[in-house]
Amino acid sequence: MLNTERPSQEHAGLDEYPVPKLVGTLIADQFQAVAAVQAAAGAIAAAVEAAVPRIAAGGRLIYVGAGTSGRLGVLDGVELHPTFSWPHERALSLLAGGKRAMFAAVEGAEDDVKQGFLDLAALLPQRDDVVLLLAASGSTPYVLGALDAARTSGALTIGIANNADAPLATRAELGITLDTGPEVISGSTRLKAGTSQKIVLNTISSAIMVRLNKVHGNLMVDMKATNAKLLRRAVALTMHATGADEPSARFVLEQCDHHVKVAIVVLLRQVPVARARELLAQAHGSVRSALLLQ
Repeated sequence: MLNTERPSQEHAGLDEYPVPKLVGTLIADQFQAVAAVQAAAGAIAAAVEAAVPRIAAGGRLIYVGAGTSGRLGVLDGVELHPTFSWPHERALSLLAGGKRAMFAAVEGAEDDVKQGFLDLAALLPQRDDVVLLLAASGSTPYVLGALDAARTSGALTIGIANNADAPLATRAELGITLDTGPEVISGSTRLKAGTSQKIVLNTISSAIMVRLNKVHGNLMVDMKATNAKLLRRAVALTMHATGADEPSARFVLEQCDHHVKVAIVVLLRQVPVARARELLAQAHGSVRSALLLQ
């Protein structure tokens, strides 16, 4: 039996716990997800190091999974656009069963190895693409099929599983094993196994974006201000980075389509918007470097 499927010996009377103890137990069990990710930090760092040059060369991030794992991949990819202005076409997701599986289980979809291969192949993967494949068991046929297609194309494959020596981790070019152990509700890998996968996806995609100069210091300066909340955030970030007052920050942001990076360079270098954009282009998007260019 897979470790993630093995009944937990710690809470056999879970259904009899009073609510405070039940809630405390469910929360406490999640800390094992963090510990599992910390133990895999070296493998995660290796994945980021390998992915950055390919993404910088124009590659895409492609997420593949089934059930909870697949939905977590969709979530990570979708959030890259508003957070880092990452192009939609460069963050793609494959979920066993297709889009309808985002909201309801599609019977048998995860067991179709051929469909996994075909779905990934249909994206015409290239060498610079980075394919993140997720499965708590590490042996989901749909995901393994997609892995085969990705490896055939030469794309970088990163397999993320929650069981030791899982085929997904051993057959991918880079494997990340998150040994979260048995679930407090036996077999429900939407719990700490899913939490650990979410942490890893957050870490990998965020680290890649930092390396691609989407962050200045620890500020989210390449965001898309697509609603009132994000417009307020753009103003606050600009003020924080430059020391400008709110009217000045708002005025400059309006001139540069609310692009925080550009506004920072305009305000700190005292240059026109067009020149700020030129400096950022020369600096490959790095605000820190753009501020030093002559």
